[in-house]
Amino acid sequence: MAILAFMPSPRSPLSRLFTVLLAGLLAGLVLAVAALPAGLLGGFAARAALGAYADLPDALRTPAQPQRSYLYANDGKTLITTFYDVNRTDVSLDEIAPVMRQAIIAAEDRRFYSHGGADLRGIARALVANVKGGGTEQGGSTLTMQYVRNVLKTDPNRTPAERQAATEQTVGRKLQEIRYANALEQSLSKDEILNRYLNIAYFGSGAYGVAAASQRYFGKAPADLTLGEAALLAGLVQSPEAYSPIDGDLDQALARRAYVLDAMAETGAITAQQAAAAQAQAPTLRPTAQPNGCTATAQGHDDWGFFCDYLRRWWLTQPAFGATPEEREQALRRGGYRVVTTLDAKIQETAQEQATKVYGYGNKRALPIAAVEPGTGRVLAMAVNRHYSLDANPDGQANHPNTVNPLISGGASVDGYQAGSTFKMFTMLAALEAGKPLSTGFDAPSRLPTRYASDDEGNCDGTWCPANANPQWMDGYRMMWDGFGRSVNTYFVWLAEQVGEDKVVEMAQRLGITFRADSDATFARDHAADWGAFTLGVAATTPLDLANAYATVAAEGTYCTPLPVVSVTTPDGGTVDVGQPECKRVLDPDVARAATDAARCPVGQQSAFGQCNGGTATAVDSIVGRPVAGKTGSSERNATETFVGYTPQVAVAGIAANPDDVTDLVGSAVQAKVIDAVAWTIRTAVTGKPVADFTAPSRTLVGDPQRPQPPRRTEPDRREQREDRELPSDVLRWLRDRG
Repeated sequence: MAILAFMPSPRSPLSRLFTVLLAGLLAGLVLAVAALPAGLLGGFAARAALGAYADLPDALRTPAQPQRSYLYANDGKTLITTFYDVNRTDVSLDEIAPVMRQAIIAAEDRRFYSHGGADLRGIARALVANVKGGGTEQGGSTLTMQYVRNVLKTDPNRTPAERQAATEQTVGRKLQEIRYANALEQSLSKDEILNRYLNIAYFGSGAYGVAAASQRYFGKAPADLTLGEAALLAGLVQSPEAYSPIDGDLDQALARRAYVLDAMAETGAITAQQAAAAQAQAPTLRPTAQPNGCTATAQGHDDWGFFCDYLRRWWLTQPAFGATPEEREQALRRGGYRVVTTLDAKIQETAQEQATKVYGYGNKRALPIAAVEPGTGRVLAMAVNRHYSLDANPDGQANHPNTVNPLISGGASVDGYQAGSTFKMFTMLAALEAGKPLSTGFDAPSRLPTRYASDDEGNCDGTWCPANANPQWMDGYRMMWDGFGRSVNTYFVWLAEQVGEDKVVEMAQRLGITFRADSDATFARDHAADWGAFTLGVAATTPLDLANAYATVAAEGTYCTPLPVVSVTTPDGGTVDVGQPECKRVLDPDVARAATDAARCPVGQQSAFGQCNGGTATAVDSIVGRPVAGKTGSSERNATETFVGYTPQVAVAGIAANPDDVTDLVGSAVQAKVIDAVAWTIRTAVTGKPVADFTAPSRTLVGDPQRPQPPRRTEPDRREQREDRELPSDVLRWLRDRG
């Protein structure tokens, strides 16, 4: 654990020289004190500590017991789960393998048994090394000082500000830490301090204390740890999340293990041969599930685990609960919070029923569904035909029926799924924002030659030419209403060309579409202006992102960051300020209203101007039974099928896909089932609420739907196409791979 980071990093050669000189003087002073006779130094320490033990915070004299945090649904009564530190089990020192005790001392405090709480030599050494290195390359905190810091920063009886102050990089805080450490050393034996430290230290992956860490990583008691296992655990405390061999970087964990083994050999705890032998062995990890948290939701509701996991991931990003992810994790498990979440149990129940009605729990294909409240971003439901569980799956079934992967929200290893023509919404919004009215007309052909060179089968004289899925029903003169309602590919590819594909990509990002796949992120950053296929939904997204993007349109252009909590209350009745929606206007309200007017067409309803003449999801109207809008999406060869629908009060998205195999095509037959699943979820969400209608757009964005049709598009000018620049070969390969 690095200390003395309160020393400023040099900003110029002169200041660096000055700081080094100052460090030398300070180091000399510290070393001079350290060189005093042990008896004299001990006398000073004893006098300094007189009365200090009685003045210690209660948590240091009698460590506080951690308190459970309770998670409730949005009614404030339905218990989802609890988070608590049962994964911390206090054990006596003789229940901990000797090599573990030796490893932690070698890694963190080699002079533990010889100093009086603060290692003055170690502080001087760290001070000089850190100043010379311009950072915090060495640590000087003793195990006793670290114990003080760990207790104070996790004490559930202290305020968040007090817990944060326990880790501030200031001289005053460090001196207080030294004083408390000296006081403890006068009252507790070295073994008792070591035992307390090993029972409270954080080892990453939710494991507090060596007993929990032994079980979490190796599935064994701490008394049974081998030399290599003990060294690996001892190496984690410096940076638990980064070094965790389960959730972090295994290579870094092994590098730290090697450091600890070398340190043990240098202290004489083991021989160099033993260190080399342990270092040559690959770790045998046997991760065990934590018996609480998201895998322990209420009986019969393991589907709630996906929402719970999303909340936990959100929690770890919130500074209100600590300065680091480790501190925020500790706060959730030990802080005694009462968390009222945004989960609506009734909507969740319907979404889960509908997801499993389309695909059973054991099906390799999945239908993740997300529901979001427009105007607040509150996440109302997250369902999928999977059990949120760490239980083993049958051979050959990686993600079903059990998984803890975020199939609905994305993250970790989940990039998302292609959502097909639902992305046409972003093209329409970009066009409306650019001043093109809903009546913008184009004589859409069956196939549309573009400026992009292509040698794929079905190209048009060497150019990429997307086609309409149903030419007889889709071809012809189209405006935004029926172009969107009938999902005419050639109309929207043409429209994206008119406004600029980069504007379409930017619009999607503005509404919260996150490019989690590296290839998508690279293309959006470097080739957005050439991403002609973007409007057809070739980028990966998630049901949560998609539902929230359409919720922004439902809220007439107000984007809200997805939010999983309504309120968070501390044990003393205080409120943590994290439950308020974070919203901002990203679209002119009239632009959003115009897009919604066209989005009435796909679902079998009529626009305010009578321009809908067909839709791809007309069953939605009769199911929802009130004003509703939405869009279907089918990716290339029906690899995925998507529907997203919304009212002014809720937005719901579902994507049928195989999370483990993009080559497994779900087929067009499932589209009607996906539409029904989303529509019934919407119906549950609005039942009992007043009927809310959409506001019609102004005439400015409607234009003149009655204007004469332009001449039908003729064969393109090949000379002009040859003059257009070609895409780089790697971009062309990307387009082929993504369909």
